[in-house]
Amino acid sequence: MAPPSSRRSGFSKKAQYSVFTGYLLAAVGAVAGVALLALSLWQPAAFAPVRGVASDAVAPAGEAAAVTRSGSQGVFASITGYFRAGQQNADLRREMELARIKLAEADAIKAENRRLKGLLGLRDDETTPVAVARLVGSTATSARRLAYIGVGSRNGVAAGMPVLSERGVIGRVLETGRSSARVLLLTDSESVLPVRRAKDDVIAFAEGRGDGLLRVRLVNLGINPLKVGDLMVTSGAGGYYRPGVAVAVIAKLTPDGGIARLVAEPAATNFVAVEPVHQPAAVADLADPSESFPSSAASASTSATAEPGAATAGSE
Repeated sequence: MAPPSSRRSGFSKKAQYSVFTGYLLAAVGAVAGVALLALSLWQPAAFAPVRGVASDAVAPAGEAAAVTRSGSQGVFASITGYFRAGQQNADLRREMELARIKLAEADAIKAENRRLKGLLGLRDDETTPVAVARLVGSTATSARRLAYIGVGSRNGVAAGMPVLSERGVIGRVLETGRSSARVLLLTDSESVLPVRRAKDDVIAFAEGRGDGLLRVRLVNLGINPLKVGDLMVTSGAGGYYRPGVAVAVIAKLTPDGGIARLVAEPAATNFVAVEPVHQPAAVADLADPSESFPSSAASASTSATAEPGAATAGSE
């Protein structure tokens, strides 16, 4: 009869000792574990040296793993940043363009505030502007030089009132509507303004040429005392403008005066102040101040140049 395929350990003393030893070691381990657990709960500091030794043992491996992990993260971040660089550059360009636009808007607001402060500083103790308005537009190509402002008769604006910017004279009101007015610019061919040199009493008439410049004609002909760069201001004659307001700067000399450039260029002006007529009594008897003043000034200029040889001196 064939022997059985498996035999119990009882038939071998070696096998029985091995099983017994295994059970014994398991029991001893369990008892030791329970004892250590109880000791750790009762005296946690008792295992501090053991934990320190274990921590020191695994520290090099943990440091090496951390270095590897950070290095791999840096590589992945570099690769990701490389692929995202184009989009980031586009976003930065867009933000830069927006910043430039905002900066330009801020500069425009700053310049506008400066102009408005200049307009507020135009008045002195005796002169208060009737209105402050935006210069809506002006003619630049026709022979007539006119401008339009956004205030009219309901704002107290009337024909003949001077119109000034923060730099100097722009012109004077020619005619008014209820909420707008037309301004005769200094450069208009029908405009004549009594002026004097700022540093002394050399008097002249500033006549518009229709091309953006003024012709300054001296009242007293003779040796021309003007020099390039001289500032011409209002003289106060005629009663419309208060004296001492900047008008133009001499750019070229002529036998009877000079050619001057405006101090207050209408094309570069946004806001203007409308002032009352400086001497209302002096112009009260004029039926039409928009036409009478140029004609009277022109007649004065004609009478001043009617001396012998004046026509030759007045021609270029």
